[in-house]
Amino acid sequence: MEEIYVQIANLGFPIAVSIYLLVRFENKLESLTISINELTKVIENIK
Repeated sequence: MEEIYVQIANLGFPIAVSIYLLVRFENKLESLTISINELTKVIENIK
């Protein structure tokens, strides 16, 4: 039983950190996508 707790502690923390970072990066990628689309529209209007 103690081995299960150790494995959860060893694997659970990296999994939690990975999920947290993926969620944060997803939001930043969404923002970058919106910015790139707006920039494309501005460049098209200049031409």
